[in-house]
Amino acid sequence: MGGQQFIADGACIDTRKLARVISFDSERGLIQADAGIQWPALIRNYLERQGDRSQQWGIAQKQTGADTFTLGGSLSSNVHGRGLAMKPLISNVESFTLVNADGKEILCSRDQHADLFRSAIGGYGLFGLISSVTLRLTTRQKLRRLVEMVNATDLMARFEQRISENFLYGDFQFSIDEKSPDFLQRGVFSCYQPFAGSEAVMAEKKLGNEDWLNLLRLAYTDRARAFQRYADYYLSTNGQTYWSDTNQLSAYLPDYAKRLRANVAGEESSLMITELYVPRHALADFLVQAASLLKANGTLVIYGTVRLIEKDDESFLAWAKESYACIIFNILTVHTPPGIERSAKSFRGLIDLAIAKHGSYYLTYHRFAGREQVEACYPQFKQFLARKLEFDPAERFQSDWYKHYRKLFEEG
Repeated sequence: MGGQQFIADGACIDTRKLARVISFDSERGLIQADAGIQWPALIRNYLERQGDRSQQWGIAQKQTGADTFTLGGSLSSNVHGRGLAMKPLISNVESFTLVNADGKEILCSRDQHADLFRSAIGGYGLFGLISSVTLRLTTRQKLRRLVEMVNATDLMARFEQRISENFLYGDFQFSIDEKSPDFLQRGVFSCYQPFAGSEAVMAEKKLGNEDWLNLLRLAYTDRARAFQRYADYYLSTNGQTYWSDTNQLSAYLPDYAKRLRANVAGEESSLMITELYVPRHALADFLVQAASLLKANGTLVIYGTVRLIEKDDESFLAWAKESYACIIFNILTVHTPPGIERSAKSFRGLIDLAIAKHGSYYLTYHRFAGREQVEACYPQFKQFLARKLEFDPAERFQSDWYKHYRKLFEEG
């Protein structure tokens, strides 16, 4: 990804053994945990603590696509989930403790060390080591999934309707078949509505790791069939029920690239991800332009989705500057100079399309953007680098991500 997790010729701190749940306030819905805990363990812990209570607490959101991210790492990237009317993760954070460059532990909240609170969340680990986090939980609810096929031209109207009907979560997974007129223009629209009563939560149909691997394998070789199979599966789950927190857990295949190598002529490859943001009224037009750009570049999209995000008015390096539509692309990237450059060209082109619509992109996933693109999307970025030096003048906390942008902004 962007390299915020790593540093060449430096020391990487692995926090995964810092994995305790420190306290759980069942009255206020607050849970404090070590920042190295990963989401599945956090969810298991609070479910065990609540037992058979009729009213329970659960997380509001987590990042999608993978579960084994630490809580501290999730704060550092200010992640988001599939909420239809949610701000990024900062909105669910009550407070955190941070070990600064002098080894001092500081409690950060909206009332204490507020500048550090808004800088370190979405600050990519550059302001210190987040050592513990107190999250605000929300009421754990039963949800019913409703699935339909929707055209991109109708998508925002359907999102707005679902929000008015009190659906909590949802997304749109678009066609990846570049040979079809439906490419990015038609997809699976899945939303989740709370329901009450004694009906049991029972998701009878569920894809396992091997199912996902087979879908990926098919997407590498026959994207039309892969998307049709994916759509058929999701449509077959219409009406299934889930819990609002555990439904956010997902399968992940860390060795998928190795297992699918034969499907890319034996070349080393992986999926590279990018996330773009555009004003919601511009979504349909953006998808048309993105489809043309990706086809012209010969870029293969293996998976893609559209979600919503509400404006983040708290973090310093906010990516959700407005209430945006979020468009995520996973593209197949062969690990050769021409293969990487093809992906980079497409990523830069997509960023330009978003900028032209007064949108932005997510800094977390790659470092292919030029300085002008970074400044257009994050006009406060130079101030962000200066703020890092205020809190850490010796630059004790660094990363490959940081060194890249420091150099980029030193030039010119």
